Amino acid sequence: MKSRRIHLMGASGAGVTTIGRALAGRLALPHHDSDDYFWLPTVPPYQTTRPAADRLRLMREMFLPRLDWVLSGTVTGWGDELIQSFDLVVFVTTPRELRMQRLRAREAAHFGADAVVPGGWRHQETESFVGWASHYEAGDRDGRSLPKDEAWLSGLPCPVVRVDGSRPLADLVEQLCNEAQRLPG
Repeated sequence: MKSRRIHLMGASGAGVTTIGRALAGRLALPHHDSDDYFWLPTVPPYQTTRPAADRLRLMREMFLPRLDWVLSGTVTGWGDELIQSFDLVVFVTTPRELRMQRLRAREAAHFGADAVVPGGWRHQETESFVGWASHYEAGDRDGRSLPKDEAWLSGLPCPVVRVDGSRPLADLVEQLCNEAQRLPG
């Protein structure tokens, strides 16, 4: 039986989660995001990472054995055991300036506009996160980077589709639905 196990990845703010949710909705597949497994639930969020073994265990319990799913978000550096599950990997690239705009808007929407402005309770964390994310292409800081992602992608046994995350969402979803239709099986 044909499976559709689609993994979307890219830099913070590239549109990976937005595209993943929309694609899953269009294909009527369950959507999962790696952040939901990577981070322990905290208030405020994104403070404490979950151990990698626990992330993978939860993913196995929640969705990995199923035939069809969409997973958005990176698993590089901790999720290599997932590679054999992927039928298709989508790499979303988006211009740095647009990513930074999206990240600032997302932080304001998530935590409140007053929280992320100078003097706000979340301002320093937002600036630190956006600053870290701005170095993705250069790869000159710890953590996720374009060079690391490119190296990881080059070793995948499944098809890799590259899309521009600045394109209209409907166009991207249409393209990826067509890619999913072409999967063997």
